[in-house]
Amino acid sequence: MLLHSATNVRSTMGGVAKMPAAGLCWLLLGVVLAFGVAASPARASRNTHYDFVIKETKVTRLCHEKTILAVNGQFPGPTIYAGKGGVIVVNVYNQGKKNITLHWHGVDQPRNPWFDGPEYITQCPIQPGTNFTYRINFTEEEGTLWWHAHSDFDRATVHGAIVISAAYPYPKPHREVLIILGEWWNADVEQVLLEAKRTGGDVNISDANTINGQPGDFALCSKNDTFKMLVEHGKTYLLQVINAGLTNEMFFTIAGHRLTVVGTDGHYLKPFTVDHIMISSGQTMNVLLEANRATNGSSDNNRYYMAARPYFTNKGPPVNDKNTTAILEYMDVTAPPFARPPDSSDLPAINDTAAATAYTVQLRSLVTKEHLIDVPMVVGQHMLVTISVNTLPCRPNKTCAGPRGDHLAASLNNVSFVPPTIDILNAYYDSINGVYESDFPDRPSFFFDFTAPNPSKELQLTKQGTKVKVVEYGTVVEVVFQDTAILGAESHPMHLHGFSFFVVGRGFGNFDKDKDPTMYNLVDPPYQSTVSVPSGGWVAMRFRAANPGVWFMHCHFNRHMMWGMDTVFIVKNGKTPKTQMMPRPPNMPKC
Repeated sequence: MLLHSATNVRSTMGGVAKMPAAGLCWLLLGVVLAFGVAASPARASRNTHYDFVIKETKVTRLCHEKTILAVNGQFPGPTIYAGKGGVIVVNVYNQGKKNITLHWHGVDQPRNPWFDGPEYITQCPIQPGTNFTYRINFTEEEGTLWWHAHSDFDRATVHGAIVISAAYPYPKPHREVLIILGEWWNADVEQVLLEAKRTGGDVNISDANTINGQPGDFALCSKNDTFKMLVEHGKTYLLQVINAGLTNEMFFTIAGHRLTVVGTDGHYLKPFTVDHIMISSGQTMNVLLEANRATNGSSDNNRYYMAARPYFTNKGPPVNDKNTTAILEYMDVTAPPFARPPDSSDLPAINDTAAATAYTVQLRSLVTKEHLIDVPMVVGQHMLVTISVNTLPCRPNKTCAGPRGDHLAASLNNVSFVPPTIDILNAYYDSINGVYESDFPDRPSFFFDFTAPNPSKELQLTKQGTKVKVVEYGTVVEVVFQDTAILGAESHPMHLHGFSFFVVGRGFGNFDKDKDPTMYNLVDPPYQSTVSVPSGGWVAMRFRAANPGVWFMHCHFNRHMMWGMDTVFIVKNGKTPKTQMMPRPPNMPKC
């Protein structure tokens, strides 16, 4: 079932965009085809080139019309279809009023950081009235990933799916259906961001959570537009679930049905069956749904709610705790139209850490002859990285809305990242001094009981810097992310660009370097690009630094990223041409 009608990529809602010379060259290699957020039959007409026109578009949600940034007039945006190991070219035309970049989330982009996308990390932004062509190189990724804006809060409306075709390691489903979880603000998200920066306080919460861009049946003026998935009894469907939200991890369920999880972040998992999933901001989950509820005509209910609810444990900041809904409807049952809301047991409570943990610990890599894994056993670089929400002193003659009248900040190892005005990749490539410092610490500058409640208020203050971590090519890096209770313990979705990594361990409390590694899973750990660090706990991940370049690492909650919960890995070149970063492409945007 289509979530959007197919849209010709040449259409820009106001005419045909002028193609730059570079775009014409790319088009000699392939044909631009129609695309949209669609089920699997669209794969048969796989594109190699896409035109993305970013411009202001009017939409209405919650009885409220406003102008948003959107790609090709679509919210959520168009789907990219790719083949495993293939190459996709995306020509981006910025017809909006502000700078923007795009990121291909979960795509390793081997030796090719130039097209990774984070603003002022690997590129200068695409300015209004200009264009830029991204080349996306796929390697071992398969299944579902996604793309999104990587500038300011533009990700709220500028995002879409990436579907990578590969052989299924399970019986072929009848159809694939995208389920994109997101958020909606009635206010202009750019103004929401500017207000938070001005006051130094928290970001105003969204007005609704959404499924495929719609708040659902129970939200104001939304009933008629609620997303509906049509199914046939006895068929199996693959749900490609993406959490595109800016601020929350989410529980997701379908009333009366169980879900079999088979993949995450573009990699397959050992299948396991659950009543609900927990999906972090930035993550994708591939889930099989067996349409087995309705059986014999009008005596049965033929409509069931899908529902999503935030998972959030910090009692301090406000949170949008509203459920969002969609409808699963059996086409081959003649029951009268009656949609049953899920029972209260269908979704865990918003702060149910036990439910989130019970789900997450079941993630294990599929290990078969066709899906071998190579977990690094010998670590060359150990890092313990504390994750904290902090404060900075309010500037003179200013009034700040953060705790104790300070300005909210965030940090990794007590360093609050400051984005430069020249992108780090170009500074590294051209050996420009003064843009960043190469001394991001391997461990926190001081130790305390990280997860004890009510830590000293003096611990709230942090320091700022543009600090990066430089590693030699081929080094096996182990990063232990340690949550802290500073301004409240909470779960954090940590995302690393340029790499997938093995999540080898997790636990609660303070990481014990002598005891906890003895419990690591080095046999079939999940292979992810975004990992949920438990509230009041820790996660250990490993990756082999065999992708030279500049790669961003950050919390995927946008306000935490804005506050400085970020750093950068610079991976040096290897000794052979095939282990070295590709040269800078022509026509990179200028700062």
